[in-house]
Amino acid sequence: MIYKVYYQEGISEIPVRENTKVVYVEGASEREVRYYLKDRNYNIELVQLLEGNYLEYEQNSSNFQVENA
Repeated sequence: MIYKVYYQEGISEIPVRENTKVVYVEGASEREVRYYLKDRNYNIELVQLLEGNYLEYEQNSSNFQVENA
């Protein structure tokens, strides 16, 4: 499964939409994805499962690069 993770780069950063970044991670569960990203000190705002039309839409984006957990 592929997850879209919204985050801020600093653990102490306040979530502001204009500063939110995105990373795509392939993993078996949301828990696995969060564990994979724990060493990066991201302030994770949301972990969203991508499937169906949503996944297809994101795959057409030029920023779509998947990391494996």
